[in-house]
Amino acid sequence: MVRIRFRRMGLKGQPSYRIVVTDQRSPRDGRFIEIIGFHNPRTEPATDTVKEDRALYWLSVGAQPTEAVQQLFKRTGTLARFERLRKGEEMDALVAEANAQYAAVEVSPKTRYPAPGDGQSKWKAAERAAAAAAEAEEA
Repeated sequence: MVRIRFRRMGLKGQPSYRIVVTDQRSPRDGRFIEIIGFHNPRTEPATDTVKEDRALYWLSVGAQPTEAVQQLFKRTGTLARFERLRKGEEMDALVAEANAQYAAVEVSPKTRYPAPGDGQSKWKAAERAAAAAAEAEEA
């Protein structure tokens, strides 16, 4: 059976995910058929990008999304557009609607939480304190 699921990317402690179409027997980060999107939970709000035409195609030929991907599809409106496609609406109109929706969303480039160990050491804190004290004396 063909599944639509997440494939983990990114460094340790800094996850981001690709939305891939794969055979259910292949491992999470193993072989896949096609990449149809991207999900980054670390931005505010979470960045969700889906190739709407390919997602609708795979759903129409019977690919089953996992629970996490199904929640993402509900949040982005892909499942609602799939239901409208099944009722007879044109795919071109649905894809144009999705593209307009993605263009309207602004995402901050800052992440919700820093990378593990990013500037958290005592050494760097002492350096920053010394630099701030030096700047205060100069002013």
